[in-house]
This record gives sequence, structure tokens and C-alpha cells, in this order.
Amino acid sequence: MHLWYYGPMKIGVMGAVGSFSEQAAQQYIMQAAITAEEIRPLIEIHAVLAAVTADAIDLGVFAVHNSLSGIVHSTMHGMAKYTFSIVDFLEVEINQNLLVLPGTNAAQIEKIVSQRPAIEQCQHYLNRSWAGVPLEHYVDTAQAAADLATGVLPPTTAVIASARCADIYGLEILEPSIHDLKHNLTTFVVVQK
Repeated sequence: MHLWYYGPMKIGVMGAVGSFSEQAAQQYIMQAAITAEEIRPLIEIHAVLAAVTADAIDLGVFAVHNSLSGIVHSTMHGMAKYTFSIVDFLEVEINQNLLVLPGTNAAQIEKIVSQRPAIEQCQHYLNRSWAGVPLEHYVDTAQAAADLATGVLPPTTAVIASARCADIYGLEILEPSIHDLKHNLTTFVVVQK
């Protein structure tokens, strides 16, 4: 399907800057040869779908399924409440990393925070390497990274997020590629009104 727009195409993603949904949106932009775009980080599925149905954005991009953790339940609940059309599906390889504030070592970590699907994708690693360390579910992987960097989360927190989040938010990768499957694929959907 070829989409025609005047001016920059507004694309809303489920996640903060540095999220995997933003990565999927960038992949779609290249694949669809979109030349002018504005990616808006809308964090939650309801915000993305509400913006699509209100014509506040042209396209929405969000995760629906992961090869290890299965269906993204928050997405399915959100999708049931809105009317939209599916434009495309994308498969994106997800590389989960354990991020910390600069200079933080493993002995200082008191909890690990991330979105539920990210924690599920790293469950064997977490059980093996971080047994006994509390896990906390968060609205978004990239939002967790942003909140660690800005002091919303305590400095003794580690977050599971993309390597790009480490660059964007000035964090360090304590451990790279911590997901349990070698090829950790997530299916994203691109939608419009």
C-alpha cells in the first residue's frame, strides 16, 4: 500500500525515544521510502491508538508479538478498544541489554526494571545471573532508561533496554545481549485510521 501525505508524515510509536517501536518505525520509513516524517514517542498503546483515531498522527507503530514472550497483552487490550486499519507488519530483531548509570557495578544493583515483555525475554538470564534481585515492571523499556538517567529511578537500579538507549540517555551497558533467544524477533504493526 502506498501512502500519500502532504507535509511531514506524523508517526506515533508505543515507547519513548530509543524504544524498539521507534526502531520499527525507522525500519518502516526506510522500507516504505517515506522522505519526510516526524516520529512522536507516545509511550502507551492507548495514546498511540487514540492519536490515530483522532487524526493527530498519520500512522501508529507498536509491538504485537515476540518470539519468546508471545503476545504483547497490553497491546491486545488496547487494540480491542479502537477502530483502525493495518497498513503493514514488520519483524525486528530485539537486542536487550542491561543498562546502568555510569560507574555503577553489579554489586550495587538493588532492582532491575523494564517493560514486562522485555523481562520475559530475559527470564533465564535473570534467574541465572540475578537470582534474588527484585524485578519491577515498567511502562516502557526506553522510558525506564530515561527515568534512570534523570533520577526518577534510584541510582541502584538497572534497566533492560536497547543499546541505543545507553547512547541517548548517557547510560552504560553493564551486560549486552541478555535476551534468552539468539534471534529474539518481535512483530510490530503499522496502523492508520
